[in-house]
Amino acid sequence: MATKQKSWQEKLCQAKGLPKIVKLSGKAATGWGGARMVVPSPLEVDAVMKKVPQGKLATIAEIRATLAKKFKTDIACPLTSGIFTWIAANAAEEQRQQGKKNLTPWWRTLKTGGELNPKYPGGIINQKKLLAKEGHKIIQKGQRYFVADFEKSLAKV
Repeated sequence: MATKQKSWQEKLCQAKGLPKIVKLSGKAATGWGGARMVVPSPLEVDAVMKKVPQGKLATIAEIRATLAKKFKTDIACPLTSGIFTWIAANAAEEQRQQGKKNLTPWWRTLKTGGELNPKYPGGIINQKKLLAKEGHKIIQKGQRYFVADFEKSLAKV
């Protein structure tokens, strides 16, 4: 019997024992940049994404720094933080399709260096459209897209 696939909103609310603090040592601590790392929950990442106001931006790096500060750790897990921004984006899009308002503004969250995220709902085309609507200029470098001068629009999250 096939199991029903969870909705994005269900995935967003699934904590699975997170957040948790992990102690790193040796090469892990050196490579990741600290001995104490928080592995956030999806809702923790979503909460930071929700703080980015219209016209402003955040990168995964700023979100991770905010989470590390909140949990008094050296870093926030890059892998789970990235995955959870994707879950939050899809959950918000799912809510939009259900007619809900006050959604997580996922399009304001960029990859490192101000790059648009092709894995977000609707891909680059949708994120470009939503960012342009808020006054951001999108530039193409090779096959990738970036917000021009994104640093000037970074929010304090």
